[in-house]
Amino acid sequence: MELNTVIFDMDGLLIDSEPLWGKAAEAYFDGHHIRLTKQQYALTTGMRTKEFLQYWFTHFGLPGEALAEAEQRIVQHVVELVKKQGEPMPGATYIVDFFRSRGFRTGLATSSGPALIDVVINKLGIRHQLEAIASAEGLPYGKPHPQVYLDCAGKLDSNPRQCICFEDSFNGMIAAKSAGMKCIIVPEPASFSRAAWAAADKKLSSLLDFDEAVLEELVPAGKQDISG
Repeated sequence: MELNTVIFDMDGLLIDSEPLWGKAAEAYFDGHHIRLTKQQYALTTGMRTKEFLQYWFTHFGLPGEALAEAEQRIVQHVVELVKKQGEPMPGATYIVDFFRSRGFRTGLATSSGPALIDVVINKLGIRHQLEAIASAEGLPYGKPHPQVYLDCAGKLDSNPRQCICFEDSFNGMIAAKSAGMKCIIVPEPASFSRAAWAAADKKLSSLLDFDEAVLEELVPAGKQDISG
């Protein structure tokens, strides 16, 4: 089946926001004298803020009634940090232009909510290039559940098998593959050698490493069905 759609994750893939999420979470948990290690934080990367907090509130025995306020505080902190300090990941505008110039339908599927989405796409200047945006914020389940990717494909009127997804996290990769889509993983350098990335269709060290040759690898010559 012809590949004609690309769907991008946002945090850590197009915008270097994962360290900022870490700062906001650290600021909150410091008030409870809790410090997450990098390994602990990596376990919940890609999850929605609510699920991230539910996981660690349960782990550390924090009161559940404080969860909603914690979520609001952390999200607002991240929005402010991204406004002031957010930087595009290397190749962020390049990769969007690459697929747009080839006529691909283009979407965004993120765990983040509308407030942060607006800040990021305005900062990157890609609003007019995105034909569909799907947020997992209001869904029953976030990544690694595939629903946010399926929703984005639906908005683009694309069959999941026609979609290439770009992700940076394990939970995001599982969501994309569970949706039946091709997945390009661009993990952070510290976890690049992780064996789990073998589940992706291709692993890259940077968005800048994606080119025509990599695109051709995803559907070998002579096997592409253009009937849709």
